[in-house]
Amino acid sequence: MAAIDIMFPYYGDVDLMKAAINSVLEQSFRDWRLVVIDDGYPDPEPARWFGELTDERVSYQRNEQNLGANGNYRKAVDLVEAEYFVMMGADDVMESNFLEVVMRAFASFPDADVVQPGVRTIDEHGEFSNPLPDRVKSWYAPKTKVPIVLQGEDMATSLIRADWAYFPSLAWRSATVKRIGFRQGYDVVQDLALLLDIAAENGTMVVDPEISFRYRRHSASDSSVKALDGSRFDEERRFFEWQADRFGGLGWKRSARAARNHWTSRLNAVTLMAKAVGKGKFDSLGTLARHVFG
Repeated sequence: MAAIDIMFPYYGDVDLMKAAINSVLEQSFRDWRLVVIDDGYPDPEPARWFGELTDERVSYQRNEQNLGANGNYRKAVDLVEAEYFVMMGADDVMESNFLEVVMRAFASFPDADVVQPGVRTIDEHGEFSNPLPDRVKSWYAPKTKVPIVLQGEDMATSLIRADWAYFPSLAWRSATVKRIGFRQGYDVVQDLALLLDIAAENGTMVVDPEISFRYRRHSASDSSVKALDGSRFDEERRFFEWQADRFGGLGWKRSARAARNHWTSRLNAVTLMAKAVGKGKFDSLGTLARHVFG
């Protein structure tokens, strides 16, 4: 059994997928297993390309029916075997030190449930970028030069104020995620939901500032499309209402207040209202406005 599993739910651009896989193959830490789960992407090239790979640590399978993002993530969790795992993004890139950084963090903090390493953002062309969403993340993320631990209410409050975590770069303790699982019904905030479920159990999150991952942000991403048509915010509004009730019930006043206000989510909707007008998506303005002022 490998020390860490890299689960790779796949549906998307073939060339970006190959770049992501190659970044795994180039890791300095070698004790890993890579499991690719093709959710029925309509192109024969992935099956052909993986069929020619000779690395025995890599396996490829294709779903008979499309499961969607949430369903494919849950299937990936079921297939995890190692003590730790990563849910790799199909268009993101690991730096060569990524697995070394996260495994070192788990060794230093053996009770940790999840590790967030340092991340840089790239655009669809692979160039480093720093768009507004990532500037906001950096403003709210913990400021540290050494690895630190967040736990319980502190972890929940920090993440609710602004989800500064980068889902594809997170390394998880498998037993924790298998017990809790990804909640059904969420396609945009499923990673934040899992993190807050861990926090609600007084779980722990290690933040290691060493840069080791490249997160790709581009306009064609699922979250960007859902944000522009307003559907993202329907999901977010339901989610934050639930979190406010949950953390209020736990007596976590700071977390409940942050969930009720969800200021960064509302500000995101404000910025998209102008973009929606510019693209002629007037039908989304009502949804965006309800999220801002509701």
